[in-house]
Amino acid sequence: MNELEKTTKKFEEIKHIDEYGVEYWFARELQNILDYKEWRKFEGVIQKAKEACINSNMEIIYHFVGADKTIKMPKGASKIVNDYRLSRYACYLIAQNGDSRKQVIALAQTYFAVQTRKQEISELEYSNLSEDEKRFYQRNLTKKGNYSLNQTARKAGVKNFDRFHNYGYKGLYNGETADDIAKRKGLRYREDILDNMGSEELAANLFRITQTESKLKRENIKTESAANKAHYTVGNNIREVIRKNGGTMPEDLPTPKKSLKELEKERKNNIIKN
Repeated sequence: MNELEKTTKKFEEIKHIDEYGVEYWFARELQNILDYKEWRKFEGVIQKAKEACINSNMEIIYHFVGADKTIKMPKGASKIVNDYRLSRYACYLIAQNGDSRKQVIALAQTYFAVQTRKQEISELEYSNLSEDEKRFYQRNLTKKGNYSLNQTARKAGVKNFDRFHNYGYKGLYNGETADDIAKRKGLRYREDILDNMGSEELAANLFRITQTESKLKRENIKTESAANKAHYTVGNNIREVIRKNGGTMPEDLPTPKKSLKELEKERKNNIIKN
């Protein structure tokens, strides 16, 4: 693995995805990877990036979102620290305005320049996708997300992964396990429930996956029981957000007529025929 591949892996590891499938990074996490020891100096780079954003006629509020955090201090005290939720474009501008003498900055410039362009294309294309195409897109993200979550969960002490994932489902689906969801959807034994979800349901699960991983890392969870509880809590919190926004609960969303495996098989058959 070369240096660019190693750095790319680091950027991908700290990437977060919200409930709409939008990627973002936290400035404090990016600061560490870009080898800035002091927040004061890194915040100066952020300010330059903001100026560049304005000069490009882009709206700052869409790329640099305030995300201040409260951290615990000794003797029960607490302190508010500044942070930002950054878009991929914001990260690109930060890399462009960083200390060019640092090798990691040069690598970041390459990574975010390439990936920002890819992201612009994917967002434009996504809005024009059919429902089934959106399902394929979201399913691919959930596969990657689950793989990453499993790696983090293993480090947190998880051994029984079926139980761990069921805690997340139970939180999001009002107590339903993966088997319960499969039975409600009328699926065959061991048929993948994620392959039988619409894009909206997949997006809710992707949010559960990414936010659980973030919570495991952020809170430095190290026991299986705590990891299971965290997964349930995240799932339940997302359910509450859906309820407050007047959305449809995941268990009430319609199951597509065809699974993604069936659609994939049809695609292959059409290719062979043509």
